Amino acid sequence: MNTSEPADARQTNRAPLWRFVGTTVVGGLFFLLPVYVDDSWTIPFDVAVSTLTEGLPGTVELYSLLLILASAVLTVLAALHGRGVIRSRHVESLQLGTRPVFLVLRLLGAVAAIMIFFGIGPGIVLAEDAGGLMFNTLIVSVAVIVPIGAVFVTLFVAFGGIEFIGTLTRPIMRPLFRVPGRAALDGIASFVGSYSVGLYVTNRMYLESRYSSRESVIIATCFSTVSMGFFAVVASTLDLLSYFPLILFSVVGVCFVLGVILCRIPPLSRKPDSYVGEPLPEQPVHGSLWKAAVERALARARESGGVLRASGRGLLDGLRLALMILPTILAVGLIAILIANHTPLFTWLGTPLEPVLSLLGIPDQDTVAPASLIGVSEMFLPALLATGVAVEAKFFVAVLSLSQILFFSATIPLLLELDIPVRLRDCVTLFLLRTALAIPLIALITHLAF
Repeated sequence: MNTSEPADARQTNRAPLWRFVGTTVVGGLFFLLPVYVDDSWTIPFDVAVSTLTEGLPGTVELYSLLLILASAVLTVLAALHGRGVIRSRHVESLQLGTRPVFLVLRLLGAVAAIMIFFGIGPGIVLAEDAGGLMFNTLIVSVAVIVPIGAVFVTLFVAFGGIEFIGTLTRPIMRPLFRVPGRAALDGIASFVGSYSVGLYVTNRMYLESRYSSRESVIIATCFSTVSMGFFAVVASTLDLLSYFPLILFSVVGVCFVLGVILCRIPPLSRKPDSYVGEPLPEQPVHGSLWKAAVERALARARESGGVLRASGRGLLDGLRLALMILPTILAVGLIAILIANHTPLFTWLGTPLEPVLSLLGIPDQDTVAPASLIGVSEMFLPALLATGVAVEAKFFVAVLSLSQILFFSATIPLLLELDIPVRLRDCVTLFLLRTALAIPLIALITHLAF
């Protein structure tokens, strides 16, 4: 009697289980495991990014510059290819072709990167709170975060982790936010990792027809928060670290309420439920939720190839995404910061808010009002503007800026460069709606807390 065949069969049948469990555990630990490093709690993902950006600053800056320059060159080649001037399968395969406005922005981003990297050009561009903030802090971080995050997110996506999480959270996500349960992974990826990782997940799910147009826009604009680490940066800047848990739970609560409301009103409610290809929506669960989650995860794992191949594909996807977004983020963010730093635009725009803030009992309205809107340019600017106000006003500004999500130095240009069907008008409208709805909520929390 040959006993090797049953053993081989058992081994083959167990392979999807090991792939699902192994990749989910590794990915989960990478994004969620608390580790104590340098007198503070963080996660392995942040440790990996910090090790590279802080341990090899010159190398990472050069790598970021080269990515931006490559993006500009390849975008021009893609434009020439699209017009029939040149023919190249390699250029076409990178899919870096874009609209004329983004071609211009990528070229501007390349010029700005050269100026900042080599220290040539106008002082207002090279200033630490302008070009220095954008390139040396934001761009180098995103250039490292996106490829690394894409590798580990791919492990979740390819081997069943997203089916597992999606099935378990569907009873919550669908009725509250009108999105699939798997959208929970997008929010988790943003919260513990980076908004760029969360948006990478959303974009990938949209292209795979797992999200409709409407669902992808809701997820991208309601769940793509900055990371928990940035929460701490804002709290530290405003000398509010002792209130960090309160800030954290306040932002989560406000974003929860805003998500429930915004998914039911325009512009989000008017987005069509169309798909890129053959729809692959989540199926309703009959019977045990846990059993269905495991079965769907294993079915996905059976369809996938090897872990190394999936990781390599994730790395290449992350690098391509970095090529797409880095120059645009730099160009748009730098323009927005220069407007915020060198014009009275946000002071003027904030003036009508002063009586509203006064009515709500928020102190230092003359500072809080412009700080409430200046976050659309860069999320960190409200904290810098509000360092000298009363503690209640600091708390209000911290929670509001972290709840707004959409800003021109990063999330808005990133959204516009992705395949998710969102327009600039949608982003501005949603920023204003989030701000208007959040202000009374945060004012109430402020009075309850102080």
